[in-house]
Parts: sequence; structure tokens; C-alpha cells
Amino acid sequence: MTGLTYTPIFDSLQIMSWLEQRIRRYEHTRWTTDDNRRVFPFEWGLEHIGGSRDEPDPRRFLNAWVDQTLARSDDWFAAAPAEDYVLHPAENGGSGGRVLTFTSQIQSPWPENNRVHARFFRACASGPAVVVLPNWNAKWDGQLNLCRWLNALGITVLRLSLPYHDRRVAPGHQRADQLVGANVGLTLQATRQAVADTRRCLRWLEQQGYTRLGLVGTSIGSAIGSIAMAHDRSVRAGAFLHVSTYFSDVVRTGMTTMHVWESLRTKVTENELRRFWTPISPVPYVDRLRETGQRLLMVSGRYDPTFLYEFTEEMVVSLREKGIRLETLTLPCGHYSLELAPFAIPAGLRLGLFLFEALA
Repeated sequence: MTGLTYTPIFDSLQIMSWLEQRIRRYEHTRWTTDDNRRVFPFEWGLEHIGGSRDEPDPRRFLNAWVDQTLARSDDWFAAAPAEDYVLHPAENGGSGGRVLTFTSQIQSPWPENNRVHARFFRACASGPAVVVLPNWNAKWDGQLNLCRWLNALGITVLRLSLPYHDRRVAPGHQRADQLVGANVGLTLQATRQAVADTRRCLRWLEQQGYTRLGLVGTSIGSAIGSIAMAHDRSVRAGAFLHVSTYFSDVVRTGMTTMHVWESLRTKVTENELRRFWTPISPVPYVDRLRETGQRLLMVSGRYDPTFLYEFTEEMVVSLREKGIRLETLTLPCGHYSLELAPFAIPAGLRLGLFLFEALA
């Protein structure tokens, strides 16, 4: 561990319900079980977004770059089909699905990360299919039960390993420190890469004959999925677990990203970081979902110390004010505890039935 301590927003447990106390204690306990979080030094990292490592005025560069990128987001998030898709034989006697590999369109400094891996669980030869985008630092076998549940509903699944995760991890790292990190430009590039990889997965599914496409995202996978959905009309529906507004707000206030904010907070202000990371936040792109027919489901935990519920509410209000087709489910749980019974049961049922109907 880094030696950091986390202080919940509610200091007085007396004002909480018994359930909320239990949930927050469980979330804190789960957070403390990870002992490999490292505080990395702050870097501007402008070389990862077309700038210079030695830029004399990085703030001025980023302010101009953000405006340009938001204005041409279709180009920045564009992704052509890969030329080297390979579907490998099933692993673990078939229970682990087949593995699809291809080259990422965005080339990072680490060759290991530029080879994309996705696990394929086929339900039918045609019909509905979704790309599953896991949470930050998900393991290779993470969310396989979700994949199998969707298969049982007749929905084919392609579960993407996000940049810098499991088989894509950068040498010398145990975690995906580049996807959410103290390097401003590299974090921007990594999220752009995740969106491009997602869209290449969608193109492969189309090549296999799947035309009723959806996205399922958890935590950072929700941010990646919502951006991909806003830029890809082939996506009919998106089901997202844990949602928020701005990328930087989650990093700044969330329990699981304290070690990242520890490096950032001495170099950039809250408003600066929100501005610099706006292109990888869902907020700028929600207008693109208006009158497209695309449907959204957002599942959240009221006692989530990683994606604070106030940001979730803000996102929901914004979407509804814009008339976007949105369904919500709020459960009395947190970030980690959503995957546990009893909370996982209504979440899984709602998600599965939503996709079954939306992709019919």
C-alpha cells in the first residue's frame, strides 16, 4: 500500500443506516486488500497526444488541444476494422471461451499493450451480441459469470481486455497504471485506445453476422462504453454499471484512485484536470445520443465511495433533460458490493432483460 488513508465523506456513522454502515465498511475493507498501488510521479505526457515532451507551456497546449479534439471527436475516436483478426481455440476445455486477437489501432510505447485480447462466448450464429467492457484492473477471468448469464439469454458476448490489463500489462507493472494515472497525456491516449479497441470489436462482430449490437460497461468500462456508443450508431443499447460525469471527478474523489490524485493534486487544480480530461469524459458527448433511438440503462450504488452518487445523479438528470432514452436502477450498495448477493441478482436480471428487449 502507499500509506494513504481514506476518510469517508460521512464522518459520523450515527447518521447512517445500519445497511449503509455495513456497505461502507465492506467497501473500505475491499480497498485495503490491494497492496500493489503505487504513487507514480506526475507527468504532462504531451508526446502521447501529438505534442512535445519538452513543451514549454503545457497548460496552453492542452487548452487548445481540448477544444480541437472535442470539435473533431469523430476523427479522434475513429476506428477502422483490423486487418489481422484471429479467433483462437477455446481455453480451459471450452469453458473460458475462444480468444480473439488483433492489433490495436492506437499504438502505445508498449508492444504488449498493442496486441488486443478479447474472449468470445457465442450463444447463436447470428442475433444479438454485446461487447463487455470490464472495470479498471479486472482480471483475465473477471466478469465471466456475466458473460455466461448473457449467453443463457441468447446474447453472444465479446469480453474485451482493456488497455494495460492482464495479457496487455506493461512490463514492470502489476496494475493498469497507464489507463488511469498521473500522466495526463498517457491517460488520454489510453482511453482513446480503449474506445478504438471497442469499436474494432464491434466491426468484427458485424463481420461474423451480428447486427444487433450493444455494449455493457462497468466502472471505467461505462465511461469507455458511453463514449464509444455516442460515436458509433451501430450500437443499439448500452447497459452501464457505475456511471459518473467527468473522468477527473472520479479520480479526484474516489476511494480507489486516491493514489493517483496524490500525484496530480500538487501539479494541477481540480478545474484544470476536469478541463484537460474532458475529451475522455461522457459529458461532452451525451447530446449525440439525442433522437438516435439508442437506449441506455444505468445501474448504480447509492453508497458507492468510488463513483460518488452525486455525480451519478448529475449524469442522470442531464440525460433526462435532453430527452435521451434512459432507464435506471439504484441499489443500496457500493462499488465492490454490487457484484455480491443480494445486489447482483436484481442488477443482473435488469441488465439481462434490458438487453434482451433492446436488442430484440
